[in-house]
Formats: sequence, C-alpha cells, structure tokens
Amino acid sequence: MVFQLVTSALVQLNGIRWRTRAGTPWRDAPERYGLWDRIYDLFRRWQRDVTWKRILEQLQVQADGQGLIAWHVSVDSAVCRGRQEDQADKAADRRVEEPGP
Repeated sequence: MVFQLVTSALVQLNGIRWRTRAGTPWRDAPERYGLWDRIYDLFRRWQRDVTWKRILEQLQVQADGQGLIAWHVSVDSAVCRGRQEDQADKAADRRVEEPGP
C-alpha cells in the first residue's frame, strides 16, 4: 500500500513537472500522470505548505556547496534613465514661455 502511495505521488510529481515545462493548462496534462485535478491538488497543497520553497532552498544549498551557482547581482540602469527622462519632460512641460514683443 505504501509503495502505491509513493508511486502515485511520483507520477503526480512528474505530471506537475510536465505541466510546468509544457506551460499548458492543467486539464491538458497527459492521462499517464493521473487525473489532472489530482495533479493540481498536489501542486496547490505543496504551494500552500511551502514545500516548493523548501525544495528550491535545499537544491540551492546543494548546488552552492558544489560551486554550481554564481551569485551575481545585476542592476538595470535603463529604469533609472527612463525615470530621469520622464522628470525632464515634466519640467519642460511646466515651463511657461514668456510672451514676446
């Protein structure tokens, strides 16, 4: 009985992986992974109890320990320039031309 539960959970986990990779609606998951609503229920249950977060953190710890992750920080300055340009445009709009002769 326990073997069937583990096997069923592994099949459903493969269904979650397939759906995530394929990017399709849950209803389009192949039948070999079980009923789509059972697959979705497992996904949501693990999402609610932060199992996915713990899995990700554990995988990151293992990969970092093996030197497989390079932690780089990247800052996109285009956002800053865009905001500065917006402010310059607003300032130009506020300027009032003095009446000429």
